[in-house]
Amino acid sequence: MNFFKGQPSLDLMDWILRAGISFIFLLLLAKMMGQRSISQLRLLDFIIALTLGNIIAHPLSDEQLGMSGAIITSVVLVALYIAATWLGLKWPPFKRFLEPLPVTLIQNGHIDFHNLSKARISMHYLFSELRKEKVDDIAKVALAIWEPGGIISVFLNTTYQPLTPADMNKQPAAFSLTQPVVIDGKIEYPLLRQLGKDTEWLINQLAAEHAKLSEVILATIDNSCNVKVVLSRRTNERIEKRLQPPNVD
Repeated sequence: MNFFKGQPSLDLMDWILRAGISFIFLLLLAKMMGQRSISQLRLLDFIIALTLGNIIAHPLSDEQLGMSGAIITSVVLVALYIAATWLGLKWPPFKRFLEPLPVTLIQNGHIDFHNLSKARISMHYLFSELRKEKVDDIAKVALAIWEPGGIISVFLNTTYQPLTPADMNKQPAAFSLTQPVVIDGKIEYPLLRQLGKDTEWLINQLAAEHAKLSEVILATIDNSCNVKVVLSRRTNERIEKRLQPPNVD
């Protein structure tokens, strides 16, 4: 455990052990903080990510620094992060401090220059975000809002929105989500159980496509349990040869 404490010098294995423990430790901290902290960096998320990165980085670059202090400090910071997140849910004024209200940037085709300055957004950045939403004219925008998470939500006027089956009085097909059930010959068992199917059923579906599980690069399944199989070119050629009728002279 010498690598855990500050030393005049560390050998190669000590540095490797420090890096491995730090990596696993950060994974556990990220899991404790929840998905939100890595999906969108808001004020509190940005602060905690920046601080944790600096704390963990120092023991990884300076052998004279022990890891115990960095780990204890990180655990305390994550506890404070969780407490602040909980407090934000229970106390609206604190929530408003952490996550301010959205700022309206465009309304009915007109830019609110005061709010644009308040959000510290340049005109070039605004037009860049509009282009990402395939908006070619500000006059078409009913509402554009600067969200607390740092993104711009854009809503077009109803005149410029695409038609939907409901607008045309047509009954659309039911929504069906396609998901990968086999990747590189490995079955996604949680998905299979979620759909109420077992391994034997899936093997039979692959057999209907003349494919073995080990030959499947990708197999997808939808809500109606329709399976589509993708095989490598070499496997497809082998299956085609296998299915060809023998030559009769």
